[in-house]
Amino acid sequence: MAKSPETEHPVKAFGWAARDPSAHFSTFNFSRRVTGERDVQVKVLYCGVCHSDLHMAKNEWGLTQFPIVPGHEITGMVTEVGSKVEKFKVGDKVGIGGMVGSCRECDQCANDLENYCSKFILTYGARYTDGTVTYGGYSDKIVADEHFVIRWPENLPLDAGAPLLCAGITTYSPLKYYGLDKPGLNIGVVGLGGLGHVAVKFAKAFGSKVTVISTSINKRQEATERLGADSFLVSRDQEAMEAAVGTLDGIIDTVSVSHPLLPLVNLLKPHSHLIMVGAAEKPLEVPMLPLIFGRKSISGSGIGGLKETQEMVDFAAKHNISADVEIISMDYINTAMKRLEKSDVKYRFVLDVANSLKVE
Repeated sequence: MAKSPETEHPVKAFGWAARDPSAHFSTFNFSRRVTGERDVQVKVLYCGVCHSDLHMAKNEWGLTQFPIVPGHEITGMVTEVGSKVEKFKVGDKVGIGGMVGSCRECDQCANDLENYCSKFILTYGARYTDGTVTYGGYSDKIVADEHFVIRWPENLPLDAGAPLLCAGITTYSPLKYYGLDKPGLNIGVVGLGGLGHVAVKFAKAFGSKVTVISTSINKRQEATERLGADSFLVSRDQEAMEAAVGTLDGIIDTVSVSHPLLPLVNLLKPHSHLIMVGAAEKPLEVPMLPLIFGRKSISGSGIGGLKETQEMVDFAAKHNISADVEIISMDYINTAMKRLEKSDVKYRFVLDVANSLKVE
């Protein structure tokens, strides 16, 4: 007979969980494993609320195992270390992002690309090596192998920096991999939400000229005056879109709902990439002829390996990059999810876990 989440491990834990696709969150008693010899136990201080948390809570991708405790933008403080831990000590500030395990043996792992390991383990909603379900950062504590824990730069805020562990690496990694980190390039960013606004900040830090592409003209001032984008396109403005055809060296598409790709492909110069980092719940239509005749590509990118994630947070600290956040209490999560569904946040909710999670 399977043990309950509250008794399957020795260490008591507490958080908020969704128990069915209604995505209503309520308090949840569960348990964490004992800190192993290469594990660190972390007191969760802050946790970002990612749009994928909402997708998973509603089981829109058909992957969810209920009850689910989301949260993969975790910052906190080490409270316990295993006997063979080398990177961390008690009291260190750390981060934990989208994964907590991989096989550590395959070519992807050997090349610091654990995120593309066929056996990578998500921080929440997955099966760990011991067969139990992983629970994320909407909770008081988390235990993880030190390899999957990020050293936190001293000058990077723990609250506004937390979303970098997903939104940050999700946009930083493709900019680097596709060579879009060179000064003077013209980079497009589709969508000005949690991922998009961070993409703008990284692209500007790389010295790029940034064009934000949005369905809403209301975001023009925010994009250009506050975030420093060089230009702004309303995707529904056919005349403006046609005038910009063939002007972009690459596009990061952060939109997580269905939308047409042809207008975006047309904005690319030949030999360039439209890189998808937002996971829409329904398949998108791919325009083949513009890809063929322009040798263009539509590709995807998902978070990043641990080495690159560490590089990203260090780069962010050096360039004073953090997310624009709204700090919320744990008991506000249901309201936050409703607002997130309507894109009513600038630009990332961050849970103040340590100060608002009341153990029952």
